[in-house]
Amino acid sequence: MEFRLLGAVSVVTEAGGLSLGPVKRRSLLAALLLRPNCPVQVEHLMAALWEQEPPARARGVIQGHVSQLRELLTGAGARAHGVQLVTQGGGYVLRMPRALLDVHRFEELVAGARGQRGPGEAVAMYREALSLWQGPALADVCASPPLLAAAQALEEVRLAAVEQLAARYARLGEHAGAVAVLRAETVAYPLRESLSAALMGALHRAGRRSEALDWFHRTRRLLADELGVDPGRELADAYTAALHGAEGDVAQATAGDRTKAAAVRLPCPVTMTDVALPAAVPDVAARPGVPDLLPRAPRGFHGRAAELVALSQAAEGEAAICLVTGPAGVGKTALALHWAHRGRAGFPDGRLYADLRGFGDTGEPPLVEVLREFLLALGVAQNRIPESANGAAALFRSLAADRQLLVVLDNARDSGQVRPLLPGGRRCVTVVTSRHRLPGLIVTDAARPVAVDVLGPQDGTMLLAGVLGTDRVRAEPEAARRLAELCGGLPLALRVTAARLAQRPGWPLGAMADELSDETGRLGLLDVEDTGVRAALHLTLQQLPWDVSHQFAHLGRHPGTHVDRYTAAALAGTNPAAAESCLEHLAAAHLATETASGRWTLHDLVRLYARSLDAGPHALKRLLDHYIATALAAMAAAEPGNEGDFPPPADYLPPAAVQEFGDRSAAVAWYAAERDDLTLAVAAAHAAGLHGRTWRIVLTLWPLIVWRVRDGWVPLLETALAAARADADAHGEARVLNVLGWVLIEEGRIAEAQTRLGAASALAARAGDPVAEANALIVLAVAQAALGGPDKAAQGCERAVELARTTGNRTTERLALQHLARHRADAGKWRQALDTATEALAFDDRPGAADVPRILLLQVKGEALLGLGDEAEGIRQLDRAAREAEACGYEDGAVRVLGVLLRVSADAGLQGRYDAAVARLTTRS
Repeated sequence: MEFRLLGAVSVVTEAGGLSLGPVKRRSLLAALLLRPNCPVQVEHLMAALWEQEPPARARGVIQGHVSQLRELLTGAGARAHGVQLVTQGGGYVLRMPRALLDVHRFEELVAGARGQRGPGEAVAMYREALSLWQGPALADVCASPPLLAAAQALEEVRLAAVEQLAARYARLGEHAGAVAVLRAETVAYPLRESLSAALMGALHRAGRRSEALDWFHRTRRLLADELGVDPGRELADAYTAALHGAEGDVAQATAGDRTKAAAVRLPCPVTMTDVALPAAVPDVAARPGVPDLLPRAPRGFHGRAAELVALSQAAEGEAAICLVTGPAGVGKTALALHWAHRGRAGFPDGRLYADLRGFGDTGEPPLVEVLREFLLALGVAQNRIPESANGAAALFRSLAADRQLLVVLDNARDSGQVRPLLPGGRRCVTVVTSRHRLPGLIVTDAARPVAVDVLGPQDGTMLLAGVLGTDRVRAEPEAARRLAELCGGLPLALRVTAARLAQRPGWPLGAMADELSDETGRLGLLDVEDTGVRAALHLTLQQLPWDVSHQFAHLGRHPGTHVDRYTAAALAGTNPAAAESCLEHLAAAHLATETASGRWTLHDLVRLYARSLDAGPHALKRLLDHYIATALAAMAAAEPGNEGDFPPPADYLPPAAVQEFGDRSAAVAWYAAERDDLTLAVAAAHAAGLHGRTWRIVLTLWPLIVWRVRDGWVPLLETALAAARADADAHGEARVLNVLGWVLIEEGRIAEAQTRLGAASALAARAGDPVAEANALIVLAVAQAALGGPDKAAQGCERAVELARTTGNRTTERLALQHLARHRADAGKWRQALDTATEALAFDDRPGAADVPRILLLQVKGEALLGLGDEAEGIRQLDRAAREAEACGYEDGAVRVLGVLLRVSADAGLQGRYDAAVARLTTRS
């Protein structure tokens, strides 16, 4: 088994590479591999998996990915290689031999090469180390600051190894080898002076002095153009060495070269702006004849340090195009203008600006009018400007070819609107802002995207302070932070809020926060005249096709926070493929965000706007029926034979397609991902009076309730009980009472559980529902056993067995036998317990089957064998139960069985098995 970070993150076994799944799971693995055998806190993992503020359910997402990674590694035989992913404190540890990690092998080989006296051995070790790289480190993970920093650190180590390899080649006299190694890296990193100096030295020693001199001049020009600095001492020394080599070679050098060599000096200190634009060029704001069409710099601009750096990095290189994208009102224009004004000294030939009005209701400006304004600013006489757009664009490109211009194209609708306005000069920089992602511009023109998201609470509070004054915000810090959160970090919403407060200087911030907390009036408060969140979102939406707008309006009827293609299809009454296409359009327009592969969410204010639109009366019903159908499919995959057998509602609206679950793990993952939204759907159904759907959705959560029985399910089950009674459905009421009683038992509320379960049994008998009656008797027996009556409990289970057999329901019969075996074991009736458990296990004829009842039966069987004196076989059955529980993710069952194994091993003096049980229990704590 091998773990790779030097390239795409991967795990390779003898059978081939493992499929690690979505990018966040690969990023999680990368974060753990960067600190092998060390605890990595959940907070660090959040920072690694999300580029911006993590969502509210970040911990749950991480837990899900950890579970999937555990299962994947276990299935690949990781434990045999000493690899184990365990929980420790508030984080996770990937325990593993470091030799399995390519980064560790790379470091060992590099350290070994440095210690070699012979250059030949060192070259071989450096080459072997560098051969471990399969591409850029961490090539396919989230672009989060921690992972980007780690990738950059690894890349620095790799480049240092390349330079050291070249030095060892030089000691061997293999200068051509050094040139071959260095040239590719120097092309990739043209501003890294140590690489250029090393390449010049290798070329010089290889007898290619003229190439070395050419490389110096090329690097010098780049340093001047990009950074505004002169070559450093290392590069200057390499140039001098190449220039003043053997006498014959010196004679070939030009007088100009000698002059430039004499002029080479150490760079003087250069003041850089806070956005890393060159400030070595004098301020040209007042120079006559230099065009400057930029609007005034935005006032009250705050934060955005990461975005400013990203914009500066995107502006590097020849003819750079920076694509600033984000949702309406997020501050794209403010960011671009702030950056442009702060870095104006880097563009001595002028700054051009055009508002393309791609999302306005006044229409887009004609292309030829924008070009005419640009040409006039560049000094072209009115009568010399071509009348056609193509002619004007050609003239603009020719004038920009040799200039250092900044062109800001604001509010672009699509790539086609932008392309004719690109200057094309290699020293020009174009900044485009858009609510759409404009992938065409990335593909055809190598535009570099800079995403702009909402502000964090601290930056949002500072924005308020910039308008209202620091004293007013400091007087109510909690209220100010609450305002920032209610505005969702959206700068437009924050500025509207600040404007309202500025007009009422005596009004407390807390009062404004109280008003905004009412969702029904929030959007109205965030509008000022014709400006505001609602107006901005309306302009974005009206640019989209009808089917996308239709889908967006229906998303507002979703009571939860996330949708997938099936959920979106159910809401809009369409099919999953069409829904997914619409979601992708909405994401491209920054009206939706894909938080994980195939899962989208809306910003809170965007969701409120969607809810204000007309989506028709049936969207909620379709959504609820989609949840019922999907949960039943998940239940069938997770607990085969235990599917709910209740009929659908009378006015059931079946979805166009139901998600399929290939195995239990897929169903478990769906339940885990959808739990919060399913709970919110229950509340929405109950509030809408859709009682039949309310209790049905709750009952479809049965597998999740079993796996997480102590997660506070009673309020949800009480809601389902009230709905079943309002629906006058005795079958539904009896089944809800049954599940409620079982949860109450697990919470230690035995007397209350007995009351609920007695009512469930009687109600099911009156309704003529023997299966529900049998289930109620089974759970009632658990309560009776908890109160010290295993014989009475056994009698109830015997009656449940009879009821199940009258209906031919083998699943319920098996469940009744399982509990009967448990009660007989608790009463010390070991032979009867063993026979009953064996009979129930015979029901399970599926090869390799592993579910909760089977695990519990294996536990009873093991205990019964121990009670009958067969210690070896009893321990073997208990160990089997524990391993099956661990394999299928039944945490409570694994802990219980391991606890029994622990006691048995201690009593029997089996130290090795005792230690193993302790270790396994520790990983589950």
